[in-house]
Amino acid sequence: MGRATTKEDMLMFAKSNYEKLNLILSKMTEFELSTPFDFTQDIKKKEAHWGRDKNIRDILIHLYEWHQLLLNWITSNQKGDSRQFLQEPYNWKTYGEMNVGFWKKHQNTELVKAYEMFEKSNSDIISLGEQFSNEELFSKDVFPWVGGSTLGAYFVSATASHYDWAMKKLKAHKKNCAK
Repeated sequence: MGRATTKEDMLMFAKSNYEKLNLILSKMTEFELSTPFDFTQDIKKKEAHWGRDKNIRDILIHLYEWHQLLLNWITSNQKGDSRQFLQEPYNWKTYGEMNVGFWKKHQNTELVKAYEMFEKSNSDIISLGEQFSNEELFSKDVFPWVGGSTLGAYFVSATASHYDWAMKKLKAHKKNCAK
């Protein structure tokens, strides 16, 4: 599946990857659901997130918080309240620290609650995406607050692409649990 360049593809890929992610979650055993992540034996897994996220809750919360970034960014800017996509004071060089903040914020969130939050925010994202035209989503310079990208690229990043990331992580965890 390529990267979406139309509203139809954006929504289809988001929904498809959401369903695939849910299928993986629904087939996980109690052991897999409750076993902490451990990717320390795989030297290829060097990115910070492989060490940051310790369980399935952390994955779901990460997805939820990135949904919130998108929802708040769009809603604020549409109301005329100029806001950057990432939370202040973070930027694209320091957003890893923001992700750690999300992780810390939710250490007392239960897995069931994290899933409910993720489920609702996914629904909110899809509903919001449906409100925009193809041109608004995939033409540059439609909204000055989007910058040099397209609004659709942000939707793709917060949904289909992020769900791919989550699925890879869950599959690696399942593989580790099978050893």
